[in-house]
Amino acid sequence: MKQSQLVTKTRREAPKDEVSKNAQLLVRAGYVHKEMAGVYSYLPLGRLVLEKIEGIVREEMNRIGGQEVRMATLHPSEPWKQTGAWDNVDVVFKIQSRTEKEYTVGQSEEEIVTPIAKEYIESYKDLPVAIYQIGQKYRDELRAKSGIMRGREFTMKDMYSFHETQEDFDRFYQLAKEAYLRVYERAGLVAKATEASGGAFTTKLSYEFMVLTDAGEDDILYCDQCSYCANVEITDEQEGQSCTRCGAGTLSRAKASEVGNIFDLGTKYAKDFNFTFKNKEGGEQHPIMGCFGIGITRLMGVIVEALSDEKGIVWPESVAPFHVHIVEIPSESADVHAEAGELYRELTEAGVEVLWDDRDVRAGEKFADSDLMGIPLRIVVSEKTLTAGKFECVERESGHTSHKSISELIGHLTA
Repeated sequence: MKQSQLVTKTRREAPKDEVSKNAQLLVRAGYVHKEMAGVYSYLPLGRLVLEKIEGIVREEMNRIGGQEVRMATLHPSEPWKQTGAWDNVDVVFKIQSRTEKEYTVGQSEEEIVTPIAKEYIESYKDLPVAIYQIGQKYRDELRAKSGIMRGREFTMKDMYSFHETQEDFDRFYQLAKEAYLRVYERAGLVAKATEASGGAFTTKLSYEFMVLTDAGEDDILYCDQCSYCANVEITDEQEGQSCTRCGAGTLSRAKASEVGNIFDLGTKYAKDFNFTFKNKEGGEQHPIMGCFGIGITRLMGVIVEALSDEKGIVWPESVAPFHVHIVEIPSESADVHAEAGELYRELTEAGVEVLWDDRDVRAGEKFADSDLMGIPLRIVVSEKTLTAGKFECVERESGHTSHKSISELIGHLTA
């Protein structure tokens, strides 16, 4: 794509009403547009990043047997009243139509997915089943904050699983836990699975996946030797104590941001909807149900918080809107523009995702914009590179500079 044709432009100054780093950088770089507190539109660059994150999540959910659906966003009030959530969950938006019927817009999908599953699961032979979707969620947050990390409208992957036994749920939980950790690793992050309090309708422990960041809303304790990690709110342990799991490590305290969760819902929703199946003995049994969430837009914000630097965003290649940013230095010689165009053509034909800065602006402005936008590899085309016969290549994350020909670049980028 040519940058001169990109509908958005960068901004030198951060919006005065944004205090979080992710919102400041994403607005300045032209990834998002703020509509109101907690609600953002995702512009062409932002949409590309979200699609990359969604693709990673989709691959990992499919890998463990998840089946993707698209559930309704507008919900009738009846199933929510049937579960008690209509009156007991305070973040539910309530809408009254002109016909005086009541509706809500989904903040989660238990009330929709459980009746769907009930129609198709009749026997233990139909289990286990895992259904997921990637879509918009709406929550009436009193204090929307932290940019795109805590909003009133956001994108989420929510998966719901149904099991014959608790043992089978525990088996699937381990698969999902491993899949979640792969998602975060592929997105350039290191996450920890922490124990937390149960959800609104379960007394069981839930598991939250946390990424260490100063912008986090949670305080966690984690072991420096093993995978043990717990939310400070539900543990009596203290920083500096020995790890109760491995005995060899010491507990450290840190700020962290939640990027996913898993709830063991037990049989609560199955009972609410009188959902049973025939077990091996021929009797009626309620299925065990689990809920597995990953905040897609929240994850995008956490990546910016955790990986950006003083110059701007630093996208991991796996989620970057483009892999390469060609920066053409304006010149009186037509050869520079022609060479940049040829490089753009060859890289694009080789399957490399390229943004070409063909704008007629100063070199310093182009470099500043390139750093702000955070595309992994910047390739400079100038009179100097024409003379040398190789292009200057700068890695955004490390700042490492090298010089490569077109053939060397194609070989490197398509290996």
